[in-house]
Amino acid sequence: MISKKNSRTIDVRTGAEGGKGSISMDKLNNEVIKPSKVRKLAHAKLKPGSSVGYHVHYGESETFYILSGKALYNDNGTEIELSAGDVTFTPDGEGHSIENIGNDVLEFILMIVVD
Repeated sequence: MISKKNSRTIDVRTGAEGGKGSISMDKLNNEVIKPSKVRKLAHAKLKPGSSVGYHVHYGESETFYILSGKALYNDNGTEIELSAGDVTFTPDGEGHSIENIGNDVLEFILMIVVD
């Protein structure tokens, strides 16, 4: 199965999870490619100063793969800087947030898997 770029939806959310600015997400899983346990697979972009606020996952996990940019990531209260090539994993019952602290757009792949 193939999902062509021009057939996908770009979702823009302002104040995601109480964060600043907006996040845009190219939904990589859609009607064509939708594995049953993958709730969301997206190429996300945060402009400088934008963030996704701290939130906890219940009944699912979330993974980020940083493609470019510089992020401040909160992993259950522990903050760490991330850059291209870094991977995060937030299991069921734990929380996280991410903020673009660089001068360029922060790009990452996110995947939410239902437990």
